[in-house]
Amino acid sequence: MELDGSELGTKDYWETSYTREIRNYKSHGDVGEIWFDEDSQQRIVDWLLKQESIDKQTARVIDLGCGNGMFLIALGNEGFTQLTGVDYSPKAIELAKDIAKDQSLNVEYGVADLTQSEDSKLGTFHIVHDKGTYDAVSLCPDNPKEKRTNYLATVSKLLQDEHSLFIITSCNWTEDELITSFEDLFVKHCSIPTPTFKFGGKVGNVVTSVVFKKRPSQ
Repeated sequence: MELDGSELGTKDYWETSYTREIRNYKSHGDVGEIWFDEDSQQRIVDWLLKQESIDKQTARVIDLGCGNGMFLIALGNEGFTQLTGVDYSPKAIELAKDIAKDQSLNVEYGVADLTQSEDSKLGTFHIVHDKGTYDAVSLCPDNPKEKRTNYLATVSKLLQDEHSLFIITSCNWTEDELITSFEDLFVKHCSIPTPTFKFGGKVGNVVTSVVFKKRPSQ
């Protein structure tokens, strides 16, 4: 299944959006929109804080398509210290750097197109986070299937080992669709509960959050 192409899948849209948000931030300190709202972000932060196996001082975290960087700001405020954010929009990275600097948090930011071979430049991580970026790749008007394949290959290489976590939140794909699309490279570790709604006698989720691990080598 393919999603209909959208401007949300284009770099031009995000450059224009973050140019506006930079103006707003410099004008009156508004950090801009938190993709999928703060609740979705906080659910992931809370889940990570409950994982006894995660050491906040040593766990390397990367946020893919970090936007304004507020997910990493939230983790930094909870004591995580090895934080990296990447986005293909230079304006997003400019905004994220300004916010981190003003909050006196040390976050490494860089511009990267994750549908290209960027993984060797970035290193490997214990936690790879995606909130809406796979969705945006899927909405690209040009070759979305190829871009998704390249993106997932990059994610796999970013995971340090089979114990590392790939945490994804999507509003366009169900959990079953994600599991099917990812099955060649990843296995489901667990789901992170999200709010449900009932329509026509069926229960669904506005967003889906799933934790994957790298599929063991054969």
